[in-house]
Amino acid sequence: MKERLVILGAGESGIGAAVLAKQQGYEVFVSDGGQIKDGYRSELQLNHIEFEEAQHSTEKILNASIVMKSPGIPEKNELVKSIRAKGIPVISEIEFAYRYKGNSKIIAITGSNGKTTTTALTYHMCKTGGADCAMVGNIGYSFARQIAMDPKPLYIAEVSSFQLDDIDTFRPDVAVLTNITEDHLDRYDYKIENYINSKYRIVLNQQPGDVFIYNLDDEVTAKTITNYPIKSTLAPFTMSKQLPQGAYLANAKMHLKWKNEEMQMSIEDFAIKGKHNQYNSMAASLAASAVDIRKEKIREALQTFESLEHRMETVATIKNVEFINDSKATNVNSTWFALESMEKPVVLILGGVDKGNDYTMLKELVREKVKAIVCMGTDNRKIHEAFGDIVSLMVSTDNAKDAVRSAFHFASKGDVVLLSPACASFDLFNNYEDRGKQFKQAVKEL
Repeated sequence: MKERLVILGAGESGIGAAVLAKQQGYEVFVSDGGQIKDGYRSELQLNHIEFEEAQHSTEKILNASIVMKSPGIPEKNELVKSIRAKGIPVISEIEFAYRYKGNSKIIAITGSNGKTTTTALTYHMCKTGGADCAMVGNIGYSFARQIAMDPKPLYIAEVSSFQLDDIDTFRPDVAVLTNITEDHLDRYDYKIENYINSKYRIVLNQQPGDVFIYNLDDEVTAKTITNYPIKSTLAPFTMSKQLPQGAYLANAKMHLKWKNEEMQMSIEDFAIKGKHNQYNSMAASLAASAVDIRKEKIREALQTFESLEHRMETVATIKNVEFINDSKATNVNSTWFALESMEKPVVLILGGVDKGNDYTMLKELVREKVKAIVCMGTDNRKIHEAFGDIVSLMVSTDNAKDAVRSAFHFASKGDVVLLSPACASFDLFNNYEDRGKQFKQAVKEL
């Protein structure tokens, strides 16, 4: 009897898992409640994988031996409730992929902010250090697809709390937790502790030989780390004190201490700037050290790393007004970091799908740095309520073109127009990349 794997959701993780499962001899059925993208549809057809779209056939789904659900489908979904009621195991794509990774090592990176940059930087370090590796998860290919099509001895995986919710045996050799701030609370019954529990699942199966890298300066992490029975070797990073093992900043230098070796590097030499990137750089340096990348290669990688598209990306300077695309800022904390690094007066483009946001933490910075706010979303009420009494220039728009034009109109020479929405993008755009691209296009058309 073949095991029957039912996959809910035909996005990158669903299709990757389907291809791997087919290869491993499962009977596979893919079900998506919406339309499947053409490229993915033809891939399913090519691999002779049974699928359905724009519907979920309950009887075909409930006869599964195992269900893999897309991270976007919440537990309160009726179909998920029925699957749980029948006692069918539900796993995430990273759990499924993990079971077929062979002897490969995994560096898994999670956190509310900075995880994409930290993942890309760790990958750049491992590559620079000569490792045969791949970057997978929320960035690049899905983990399962990479294993099916081009397996590697080392994977650097960006993992979200939603993916960690449905792991069982997933055990990264190196786990990184960049920080924990309020995000996605709509999925966790608006209880921050549920979200925190999710994040710590990354160390759930770790053993003493594994490594756990975390931010000592992150308030939530520092308060909660002792609540979990962590078996792995701890490697903290901090800006507030010296450490016997880990990474710390002192006198504008990063000190990296690992296994009786120490490296120092001036933060002036880091290719990516800003305080939050110093944290990301420490986290990545520790992760690379933990898989034996040589110190001089880590140093070289920190000097040559290029920042990511849609993350504090300079688009253009027009009539002495600089335009910055930080579309990847999908929560309030990310926007806080963006504003914190600004040195010129800011015209801020905010808004989108609100995930239970609390804008209070932005008020000080907005008061200090922001001269105008352009809202870009279908419902901008909360933004007006939060900042209406601080910022006198505020306007609502519902597309990138109008948002950019209004912002340019408010800006004077020497100002910055910053797209850092603090919200998800699904009300007006396909995703944050689409939002960033439309913003850049609109800037080019000014």
